[in-house]
Amino acid sequence: MQYVEKIRATVESLLFITNEPLTIAQICELAELEEDDVLDVLDWLIDDYSDASKGIGVIKLGDGYIMAIKQDYLPYVEKLYRPQISTLSMAALETLAIIAYKQPVTRGEVELIRGVKSDKIIQNLHARELIEEQGRKDSPGRPILYGTTRKFLQYFNIESLDELPTSGLAHLDMAQAEQLVAEELKLIELEQK
Repeated sequence: MQYVEKIRATVESLLFITNEPLTIAQICELAELEEDDVLDVLDWLIDDYSDASKGIGVIKLGDGYIMAIKQDYLPYVEKLYRPQISTLSMAALETLAIIAYKQPVTRGEVELIRGVKSDKIIQNLHARELIEEQGRKDSPGRPILYGTTRKFLQYFNIESLDELPTSGLAHLDMAQAEQLVAEELKLIELEQK
């Protein structure tokens, strides 16, 4: 096997076996390669797997890469595995929207915006790994700061937080904006099914 083919096969196998996106630094370390070589291989793999005749592709999620089933073929895979589709409630989507747009944010700040207690919802979002602790606020009681995770990006099939909906939010008050974002996130979630 030629050296270039071995590099491609190595990176391809790492992306195939992982269930979390791998950063370029992780791929470099695992494959014992230079960053330029990894970038070249990733470009080649993305191009090669973009062929319409292939059911999987190499995609970028956040700052990492992963091999995933193309959207067109998800219904067939779902039939095979018959996953229990677990959707988020509107309250969870509202809370998640607040965290996504205001991060890092404390539970108290989320509750102030929503007007209701949110501790259980935050616990559930944390358990689903859609949010994570991002330190503590430098204020009395040192409350926990929350932000979104890579799994949040995967769940909504977006590459970065820059892809979150923002159009039409400027003229709305905070409650209306959060409701609109929660509805748009719900639509994104429904499109995945």
